[in-house]
Amino acid sequence: MPLNEQQVQHLIARGEDCDMEFKACTRRLDKDICASVCAFLNRSGGTLLLGVSRNGSIRGIAPEAVEEIRTAFAAAVSDPRQLMPPVHLCAEPVTVKSRTLLVIRVPESARVHHCHGRIYDRSEAGNTDVTDHTDLVAQLYLRKQSDFTENRVFTRVQPRDLRADLIERCRRHVRINHKQHPWAAMDDTQLLKSARLLQLDRESGQRGVTLAGILLFGPDELILQVCPQHRTDCLLRKVNVDRYDDRDLIRTNLLDSYTRILAFVRKHLPDPFCLEGVERCSLRDRLAHELASNLLIHREYSSGVPARLIIEYGRISTWNASRSHSFGPLDPATTVPAPKNPVIASVFRELDLAAGRGRGLRTLWRYGKKYGGCDPQLQEGDVFHACLSVPEFSPRFSPKLSRLP
Repeated sequence: MPLNEQQVQHLIARGEDCDMEFKACTRRLDKDICASVCAFLNRSGGTLLLGVSRNGSIRGIAPEAVEEIRTAFAAAVSDPRQLMPPVHLCAEPVTVKSRTLLVIRVPESARVHHCHGRIYDRSEAGNTDVTDHTDLVAQLYLRKQSDFTENRVFTRVQPRDLRADLIERCRRHVRINHKQHPWAAMDDTQLLKSARLLQLDRESGQRGVTLAGILLFGPDELILQVCPQHRTDCLLRKVNVDRYDDRDLIRTNLLDSYTRILAFVRKHLPDPFCLEGVERCSLRDRLAHELASNLLIHREYSSGVPARLIIEYGRISTWNASRSHSFGPLDPATTVPAPKNPVIASVFRELDLAAGRGRGLRTLWRYGKKYGGCDPQLQEGDVFHACLSVPEFSPRFSPKLSRLP
């Protein structure tokens, strides 16, 4: 459906960002417009407004040039010599303040596009030529994959190669907390199949344990053999900020990794008294739970970027490689959650280690400000970054009674 004048004015008021770009194009098509289309296609889509200056002032397109620009644009993006693979897009005219603008809505593409032989990606800074940056190009192709890294099948790894004690821990948990859960009566192989951790490799026709299964239940040596980049680095930096005051370098299965991340946070952050209704609520533990599960569930395990959790004066920050479809700050009111590792996430939810889809972000927002006094800062990108304010220990610390609404 075409945009109306009011909607276009709202877009202009927002200004340029990772999914919005203005082009003056008063009488002719800008030469770099295919690069912008390429960048939007390669990222998460976006909108081009022709007839608007970079500062947001509405210049309009000369009436006699409107059809010429529309024709030139359609020809440019459908020409494989300019944009490969070519696309079919159209520029829709709209009148704003008695001036004609052209609106071009570019969808996200399932393929990687080139403009004049160069690969462009999109960020808040605009179009970025990533052709000569092999790591960025690899991340771009990764985002376009139809499958998830966690589903890679290792046909030579069978259920007997995993840790039976970890699988039994899961069974014991569901027997106690979810008595009717089907896992309670399954053997190891049945449980792995049910959790989609034992799958068929379509190329060889053989069945094997997936990367998700190895990360969850594998012995450490097997995990580091198939995923040598897997580690979570927890650091305390308050006195020695150049190195660290305490460290836990975690290179083990995801279930034990989760426990150790929680233990590190509990060791170094205070837990002020808080009531939720008539029951005590540990703000620290709820936030640590979300940060730990996010670090492990939403990580892109094919990336060499290590996951980090750093506690400094007044804040706790996390970084992890992500399979991102957008750039910029996240707003819980508008953000639509996208699965990163749905199989791992499902197992975490069955074991009560993770909230439902989308609830984690709202939990961080709800409890983060109450705990540290400021709203959390969550930044999406190829590396996901979260930063939360935290209270400090004090010799004269006298926790005050607080309540959550």
